[in-house]
Amino acid sequence: MSVRQTQSAHGKTQSPSSKWTDKAVYAAGAVVWRIVDGKLRILLIHRTKYRDVTLPKGKVDPGEMLAETAVREVHEETGIRVSLGVPVGVSRYHLASQKQKVVHYWAAEATDRAIRESTFVPNREIAAVEWVSVKKARAKLSYPVDLEILDFFAHLVDDGALRTFPVIVLRHAKAMPRSEWDGADAARPLTERGRRQATSIVGPLRAFGVRKIVTSDAVRCVETVTPLAQELERKFVTTEKISQDAWEDGTDDLRHVVGRRVRSGKAAILCSHGPVLPGLLSEIALATGTIQGSYLSSAADLEPGAFSVVHLSATNPGSGIIAIETHIPKV
Repeated sequence: MSVRQTQSAHGKTQSPSSKWTDKAVYAAGAVVWRIVDGKLRILLIHRTKYRDVTLPKGKVDPGEMLAETAVREVHEETGIRVSLGVPVGVSRYHLASQKQKVVHYWAAEATDRAIRESTFVPNREIAAVEWVSVKKARAKLSYPVDLEILDFFAHLVDDGALRTFPVIVLRHAKAMPRSEWDGADAARPLTERGRRQATSIVGPLRAFGVRKIVTSDAVRCVETVTPLAQELERKFVTTEKISQDAWEDGTDDLRHVVGRRVRSGKAAILCSHGPVLPGLLSEIALATGTIQGSYLSSAADLEPGAFSVVHLSATNPGSGIIAIETHIPKV
């Protein structure tokens, strides 16, 4: 899997692309935050073995995508279950083995409920967790690379762009080729690889707190979101308004579907087709007053089963796209 983080028209988020290679060790984590008595606090961990203070993070497990790694590691190290917000950078440094370690970070709000349900107790790995101000975090963190991530996070705070919600544009997984299918195009099913892709993206999609699923009524799109809907125990909404058939004959209504999702202010997925994706991204930009540019084309250029997460302000969606990141399944 690789992650692309694409600069928005506001220029608020930009980090280099990362590709999986044998020469690097990949990890993921988060700057976990909460508001206490009207003041921002972030979570630091005190590690037992290394006697240091750092941000929660950990290495990718086999088969994982980075977003699900971040959520899992935060829970394992702090006992807090979070959903990911805006990406806040990538740190790179060399291990004793001379391999490069690449760590992707997101902002992640800890809700009151998540904190109440935390199962953390001091253990062999983590001696303590501590909520501190950004200023105190700068003084306590042990490593310069963590300070760089914290600085990026602080810029989001200064811009008023910390609390966000995602609208995720998902291309359906690998479907049977038209040349091998005798029925209607909308009835084409997923291939075996496509079914594996649909299963593999459940974890990373859940990492962004998705609750609403809207999909084209084409079979290949419905089959793509079914594993996620089953995992969430939620129904999905099918609509021909974002289908390829409607797009080709001019009866689609992307603006209506996108507008509802932006106005709702809640995490949602729109599952559609390659030719339709540029229109969906364009409508999100229009709905949020974002200047359009090549970054939208990049976010729409998705492989089967890949998805772009468009982060929007939860307090003022009309302020524009905060960031876009693209996730590509390994399957």
